[in-house]
Amino acid sequence: MKTYFYFIRRCVSFRFLAMVILTIGVFTAALILPLSPVQAAKYTMTISHIYPEDFLSNEESPSMERFRQVVEAATNGDIEVKVFANGQLGSEVETGKACQRGKTIQSTLMSSGAMSSFYKNYQLVTTPFLFPNYKTAWTFFDSQYFADFMRGMVKESGLRYLGTFDDGGGYVAFTNNKRLIKTVEDIKGLRIRVEENPAHITAMKALGASATPLPWGEVQTALATGLADGQFNAPGVNDAFKLADVTDFTTWSGHIYNTVTWVVSDKWFQTLPEDYKKIIIRAAREAVTMGHGVATNISVIGWVNSCKKFKECYILPDSEKAKMRDITQPAFKQWITSDFGIDAALVDEFWSQVNAIDAQLESEWMERYLK
Repeated sequence: MKTYFYFIRRCVSFRFLAMVILTIGVFTAALILPLSPVQAAKYTMTISHIYPEDFLSNEESPSMERFRQVVEAATNGDIEVKVFANGQLGSEVETGKACQRGKTIQSTLMSSGAMSSFYKNYQLVTTPFLFPNYKTAWTFFDSQYFADFMRGMVKESGLRYLGTFDDGGGYVAFTNNKRLIKTVEDIKGLRIRVEENPAHITAMKALGASATPLPWGEVQTALATGLADGQFNAPGVNDAFKLADVTDFTTWSGHIYNTVTWVVSDKWFQTLPEDYKKIIIRAAREAVTMGHGVATNISVIGWVNSCKKFKECYILPDSEKAKMRDITQPAFKQWITSDFGIDAALVDEFWSQVNAIDAQLESEWMERYLK
């Protein structure tokens, strides 16, 4: 019996000693490990945008998250991607200027108005009724022609083009308090709030409306008090900001295709090894493609909700769009050539490329699926 208890005591002692040794080892490791060098990223890519930091209300946040995942995984962490949403780093113009330098911000996303202040020719994208459908728009923005067109931005501003997102879903819809817009005649006499963008002002004047430039923060009040009769934005935006509370009618006209342009500092981009440049390009292509799906989903949901909340909703037919296009495009061309200084030949070339892509897609679709 003594031997048995002696054996038990010995076992307990050894177990206790082992636990003590293990505890000391873990504690020592905890002290030593933080002192070991952690592999830091060789490059940092800070991306700024003004959209909410969530994955349901906009296409930019989920697309940037996917971009981050792909880049960091492909470079094994050598490039660290940091995304700042909600305008945390400043306005679009402010972050665009910082991106030109490429030191604190390496990449940013800008709407068409801000984009035109860095690359004048970009204003052509605001042409009324430019794209007949989403697929034509996406194919055009991914085309060789548009890549060459945007390459001029590097020389002009030091910013390199990465891709185009459909701002809020791309195609805009009117909302107003007076009447349901079904024809061009219904627009005449309406006071339509517009961004402080001369292209939008020109289009509204051509259609017989009174353009009322107002900052976004004043829109709700202007519509509620009658300072403006209506406005236009993508259906998802109209729904998210509850414009059915201050306007009665909505028409999905698609007269403007709102965009968000994604750029990167060329100065920073050129510091990357060639294989990392390729990773950035590949990841950007995937992120933009994903963004198209998210944006159209938001837009369709916004439209369905609009038809539940507004008194009346209406989708403008192609025949009426064609009438409005024939009115607005000549006025736009007159403005952009005489007041904005874009060469008329470039306008014609730009438009003809869109038309050529649309015709090519139509031909391919019929050849593949109609037969």
